[in-house]
Parts: sequence; C-alpha cells; structure tokens
Amino acid sequence: MTNTISEEVSDAGSYKNKGNEAFKASRWEEAVQHYGSAIRTGSKHKELPVFYKNRAAAYLKLEKYEKAVEDCTESLNAAPGDPKALFRRAQAYEALEKFEEAYKDATALFKADPSNKTVQPMLQRLHIIVEERVARNAKTSTKVKQMMDLTFNLDTPIDKRRSAANNLVVLAKEQTGAELLYKDHCINKIASLTKVEKDQDIYVNMVRVVAALCENSVERTKGVLTELGVPWFMRVLDQKHEECVATAQFCLQTILNALSGLKNKTESKPDKELCSKNNREIDTLLTCLVYSITDRTISGSARDAVIELITRNVHYTALEWAERLVEIRGLCRLLDVCSELADYKYESAMDITGSSSTIASVCLARIYENMYYDEAKLKFTDQIDEYIKDKLMAPDMESKVRVTVAITALLNGPLDVGNQVVARDGILQMILAMATTDDELQQRVACECLIAASSKKDKAKALCEQGVEILKRLYHSKNDAVRVRALVGLCKLGSYGGQDAAIRPFGDGAALKLAEACRRFLIKPGKDRDIRRWAADGLAYLTLDAECKEKLIEDTASIHALRDLARAGDQSCLYGVVTTFVNLCNAYEKQELLPEMVELAKFAKQHIPEEHELDDVDFINKRITVLANEGITTALCALAKTESHNSQELIARVLNAICGLKELRGKVVQEGGTKALLRMALEGTEKGKRHASQALARIGITINPEVAFSGQRSLDVIRPLLNLLQQDCTALENFESLMALTNLASMNESVRQRIIKEQGVSKIEFYLMEDHLYLTRAAAQCLCNLVMSEDVVKMFEGENDRVKFLALLSEDEDEETATACAGALAMLTSVSVKCCEKILGIASCLDILHTLIANPSPAVQHRGIVVILNMINSGEEIAKKLFETDIMELLSGLGQLPDETRAKAREVAIQCLAAAERYRIIERSDDVEIPDVFAESAKITEIIDD
Repeated sequence: MTNTISEEVSDAGSYKNKGNEAFKASRWEEAVQHYGSAIRTGSKHKELPVFYKNRAAAYLKLEKYEKAVEDCTESLNAAPGDPKALFRRAQAYEALEKFEEAYKDATALFKADPSNKTVQPMLQRLHIIVEERVARNAKTSTKVKQMMDLTFNLDTPIDKRRSAANNLVVLAKEQTGAELLYKDHCINKIASLTKVEKDQDIYVNMVRVVAALCENSVERTKGVLTELGVPWFMRVLDQKHEECVATAQFCLQTILNALSGLKNKTESKPDKELCSKNNREIDTLLTCLVYSITDRTISGSARDAVIELITRNVHYTALEWAERLVEIRGLCRLLDVCSELADYKYESAMDITGSSSTIASVCLARIYENMYYDEAKLKFTDQIDEYIKDKLMAPDMESKVRVTVAITALLNGPLDVGNQVVARDGILQMILAMATTDDELQQRVACECLIAASSKKDKAKALCEQGVEILKRLYHSKNDAVRVRALVGLCKLGSYGGQDAAIRPFGDGAALKLAEACRRFLIKPGKDRDIRRWAADGLAYLTLDAECKEKLIEDTASIHALRDLARAGDQSCLYGVVTTFVNLCNAYEKQELLPEMVELAKFAKQHIPEEHELDDVDFINKRITVLANEGITTALCALAKTESHNSQELIARVLNAICGLKELRGKVVQEGGTKALLRMALEGTEKGKRHASQALARIGITINPEVAFSGQRSLDVIRPLLNLLQQDCTALENFESLMALTNLASMNESVRQRIIKEQGVSKIEFYLMEDHLYLTRAAAQCLCNLVMSEDVVKMFEGENDRVKFLALLSEDEDEETATACAGALAMLTSVSVKCCEKILGIASCLDILHTLIANPSPAVQHRGIVVILNMINSGEEIAKKLFETDIMELLSGLGQLPDETRAKAREVAIQCLAAAERYRIIERSDDVEIPDVFAESAKITEIIDD
C-alpha cells in the first residue's frame, strides 16, 4: 500500500514537471493535460493545490476563464490565502467582467501582502471600476423598475409602453440589468403579458428580453426554461409576423448556445463539458423541436424556423445530434413535410411555405453528412425505405403522389439515398406511368421527380431513351405548371453534355429553342413565382451551352427577372438562379486538360471535350460586367442566408468571378457583398470557402481596407485570408492573400495583433523562401508592415535567424523585395538594440552593408543607410565595430554624392558621420582635403578601359 502511494506521488510530481516544461514553451493545451494528470494521480499529494493553480495559469493563457476560476477555488480550498491562486482567480474574474469578485480577491491578497507590487495596479484599476459600477447599478436598478412598471401596465399609453419595452431590451443586454430583471421576476411578467399583448412591437421586444437574459448564463437559461416551458416558445414561434418568428428562432438558438457553449459565430465549437452537464435540457429541447415539425397547428413559417434550427444544431460540428434524431424517427417527420402538397386541402393538412420542402431537403442532407460509418448509414436508409414502403402499400393514388414528392426531396437533398430509392424495382416505372396519365397533379409531380433523378450523366442518358417522348407530350399540356416542368426536364436531359460543345443530345439549335421557351415563362407578366422559378431552373441547365449564354446576357428583361427572383430571398429559387449566374460567369469547376493526355486520347480515339469560341475570356468578362452592372450582388446576398453549403459555394463562385475584374470590386462592397463573403469564407464546403476567401483578398487589394472592411470586419477577414496561405492553394491565391494582408497590416495595431494571434507571421514568412518572385516580394512587403508591431519585433529578437534572412534578402535583385526587406530592417533597428547586434553578428554583414550603401536603387540605398544610422545610435560599442571597417569611407563618399535622386540617402549618411563624431570615433578636420571618391573611381574606370 505504501509503495502504491509513493508511486502515485512520484508520478504526480513527474506530470507536474512536464506541465511546467510545456508551460514555459507556450504549449498551453499540453500543460493543461499534464497538470490534469498530476491532479488525477496525486489526489493525496501535498502539492495538490500547486497542481490546481498551475493548471489555472494555463487556462488563463487559453482564455478559458471559467475553468481557471474553478481550479483556483480548488487550490484555495486546500491552501486558503495562497497569493498566486488569489491573483490568478482575480485575473480570471476580471476577464469574465465579474469585477466585484475580482476586487474581493485582489483586496484579500493586498491585505495579506501589502508589499506585493503585482496586485497594486490591478487593485487600483478594479477599485475605480467597482465604484463606477456601484453608482451605475443604483441608476440601473431605478431604471429597471421604471421600465417594468411602464411596460407591464396595460393602462400606460402605447407609445410609452413601446419605448419602455425597447429600453428593457437594452437593459437586458447588460449584465447588471439582466441580473436585476431576472431577480425582479421579469420572466413571469413576460409570460403573463404575452398571453394578452396585441401590439406586435412590444410582443417581439419581450421575446428579445428573454433571449438577452439567457445569453451567456446557464443559470438564468435553466430558470427561464423552468418558468416558461418549451410550449411557450413554440407558441411564440407560431406567429404569422415574420419578425416575431425570426426573434423566437433566435431566442431558441440563444438558449441552445448558453447550454452548450456555442456562439453565433462561424467555426464556433461547443464546450463538451458544458454539453455533458446540460445534456438533459439540450436533448429535451431538440426532441420537442423534432416532434413539432409535423404539428398541424403551427404556421408554415414556424415550421421552417424549427427545421432551420435543427439543421443548424444537428451537425457534428455543432451539437452532434443527428443519430439521436434518427433514433426518435425524425426522418419520417421531415419526409412528411417534404411530401406535403398544397393541392390536397384537408383540415388535418400541414401549413407549408414555398420553401418548406427545400429547407427539409437541406436538413436531410445535413443529417446524412453525419452518418459517417456504415451502421449509421444503414439505419438512415432503413428508415427512409420503411417510410416509402408504407406509403406505397396504401391503395390510394394520393399516397403514391406523396411518396414521389418525398423521393424528389431526397434527390434534392441526400442524393445518394435518393438514387438508391429510384434504382429500386418499379420506382422509375411508377414515376413514368404517372407522367403519362391525364391527371395534371400527377404529371407535375412526375416531371419534378424526373428532373431531380437525371442528376448524373449516366442517369440522364438512360432517361433520354425512356422519358423524352413523355416530356415532349407533357410540354403540350394546357396547364402552364405542367408545361414548365416538362420544359425543365427537356432542358436538363438536353444539357447532359455539360460544357463539351461536341455533345448535343437534341441536335443543333434545340438548346436555343428551349431557352426561348424558358424565357417566355420567366418574363411573361402575370406568371406566378413557382412557374418563373421552374423557368430559371431550365435556364440553369441550358446555360452550359455557350450560345445560350450569349443569347441570355443580351436579354435585359430575363436578367432583371432572375435578379428579382433572387432578391425575394425565396430558397426554392436559389438553385436555378444561382446556377444560371455561375454558368454565365463560367465560374464552374473546369477540367484541366493536360497536353500529354489529350494526345493519348487522340491516339486511343477517345472523345476529347471541346470549348466553344463564345467561352473565350473576352466574352466571359463581358457577361460578368453586365451581371454586376445589373445589381446581382444584392440578389446573391439575399440568397446567401441559406443553410445549404453547396448553394453557398455557388454564390461564392459568382462573387469571386465578379471580384476577378478589378473595376467591379467596388460594386461588390457597395452592395453588401463583403458581409456575405465573410460568412461563406468561414463555413461551408472547402471549395466554397476558398472562393469566398479569394474574393475577399481581391477586394482587400484594390479597395481601401478601412472602407472595405470597416470596424470588426477588419479583424474577421484575417482568418479567411490566412487560410489561402496553404500549399494546396494556387500561387495566385497565395499572392492575392499576401497582398490583401499587406494592406490590412498597415491599418492599425489591432489588425496586426489578430494576424499574430492567428499564427500568421510564420505562414507569411514561409513565402519568403518560395522560388517565386511575386510571392517572395508580397511576403516581404507584408512583413515590412507587420514589424510596426512590438510583438513582431520581439519575435525577431528571439533565438532565430529571422533578422539574418531579412538582411540577406535586402540584397535581392528584385528592387521591390529588397526595398521591403531593407525597410523592415530599418524599422527593426530603430526600436531594437538586439536586432542591431544580430545584423553585426552575420558573417557576411560587411558585404550586406556594402550592397546597401552602393545599391543602384535610391529607395533601397536610403533604407540601408537608415539601418546603419540606427546601428550607430544603438550604442557606442556597435558604432565602434562598424567604423573599424571601411564603412566610414563609403559614407563619406556618399555624403559628397551630387545625384539629387539620392538626396535622402546623402542626408542620412551625413547624420551617420555626425553620430560617430558624438561618440568621438571620428573627428572633423577642416584642414584635411577630402578626396573626391567619385573622381578617383572615374580614373580607375579609365585605366581599366584602356
């Protein structure tokens, strides 16, 4: 037993030492793990309080302040009054803006050790903050009472109640105000008020107050859920007023965020420990949302909001709840929404919007993404198969129509699952049979399913053989809804050759005729949105043909119709409109044709894709310019709110194509494209993020970053730009990113700090070593702006060869690279003696200084002389070492240089000599005749010439 305890003590001490080493090396995560191991193995160790407070220090570095507080408290429980634990807990409390608790700890530490100089500045700072907060809290308390009295008193005039409700929202967003409102039983009063409140503005603001009270507070969130209950939120969500639905959706998301640690920011990840603690509440809330999907009593917009919430939170990057959703048979509920048709009017029918099916399809696709192992995929497909079999077993035709609509949704969502269903015996035959009936609803539904089913070239080719005649017959229907769907089916089947100009399934001229038919449906006045949306889908397929592109871009009415469809923000229009724009801009993925492979294909007599002459760069740029001038950026921004990552990628491709033309980048900024691009650059498919990031980089090159990325956006854009500095990105993407970062780094210290925090300096430095002139130049220019930061200067002062590498690059043949590196050295040496010493320590230091002094570029020469002046001014010892060389003669010669283009360098050279005089390294002598070094040089040249 004794041996076991001694081994545990030894292990705990070993883990502590490893943690200390990791902490000193700034490996905070590793330090946390080692200290955690020390705590687990050394529960009876005498240094247990030390383990806790050391881990708290690592948590502080990781900005995990709540955990730092917990560890410091554990340490203080075991060793009351420990100065380091008190100080670290005070730091954590201050970071969490719990100033009163921080002040209490700082005061306790100061009383225990009045001579402690570390705590004194903190105590002074906190004393001022706490005094201000006490005064402000007194005012806030009075204001909270006044606003609550005005808001909840129905006899108060409506304008005063509205104003008071607005003020309550503002107060609830402040920590003090939120605490006072919660303690004053505001939640109960809101619950009562919402039962009778008729004013929409006040109603919405009450929901906003609830959201603000829940934000970043697990305790208040649980209290709100207990007092209000989930049914209250569903009742609030079930409104026809769009703003109210959006606010209720935001409120529910805020509750999930508070319980899980998620943030309303891209790439935010949940706190696993917090999720584990609040698992019951999270599971209950999400389960209630899933069950409400098929609630017949809620409105269509409320249903859409619920499905969007599930889509947002079900993914493994969020709450990882997809398998649980399958377990509670949530897929069947989503398929019920997909299969709902407005044509079947029953009392028990679900209310749906035009976007409901699309939103449900996206949700199904997102759930299927989480089925990343075979067993999970099998459960998913089994539930889908079971649902479809049950519908097909019913004898009535309505069930078959509904199941066909559900299959269409699967083909538009989790495509692989949809294709598996269509491949089952009898399914395709059933759809074709429905298309040949005289029932217009069956015809319409069958057309939609055939369009979705011909998603891949092999399937389109097979359907061409079986379905073209049926579609042609349906096109002659008297019902426009059937006609337009049949038309889209023909368009899709006729475009399976893609960009290859050699493949034309329907013969020459057919594509233009189909496009004209789509155009008539698109622009004809009086056509409902659904028909126009289908016409846009048809153009999405036909515009793979270059002749159709040119015909469409010349048709202003059609472009306006597409733009207006997109501006409405209807998600069901998204695919058709955006894909058409992608095709017009040629922003789709292009197959690279290697010359060797082309020759091999010719030899093997294989088909080689051909590019149409109308897809030449000049034609593409003309089309992009027309689209940008017609204002499609605003339309794309309206559609960019979609939860579909594939759709976001399409939008990013179009915006990137527009930003590819320098003169159009200003339009993208003016029309709000930056905000949409920032979101798409941080979430979505890898290709989508790259396109959005490249578009942002292009904007950052041309437009003043203070205009293009005003406020917080100047910090948010850093990560997308740094993501382009990867080896799998193209040289053009690397270059554009570096150029944009160069401009941003010149803005202010906050931007430079964000670049440092995102590990940007090392990524940028990597490109200094690239064997690519433009990449090396751009990296040097970016570093030149970054060295304005004190933290970057410290990096150069460290034990590394950064200064040496910059000095060597200042000799580069490329003038702009040399100018940037010499400029960076000038700034470094002006603030750092250590950097001056490092330059002097380079073996080829004298050669580098010679090159700088005699550089043919006036700009490089001027910066080089400034470096020498800084080195002289850094200290007498460095100055003496410099003047032991021939530097003085060269500077003297430069001081006499008559060339006016080098006036700046000449002036700094004279300052160098004056500085040397101050150190008494050299003395001025008016009697001595100073040789004209340039005349001597000319004589030498003449001798050599002879």
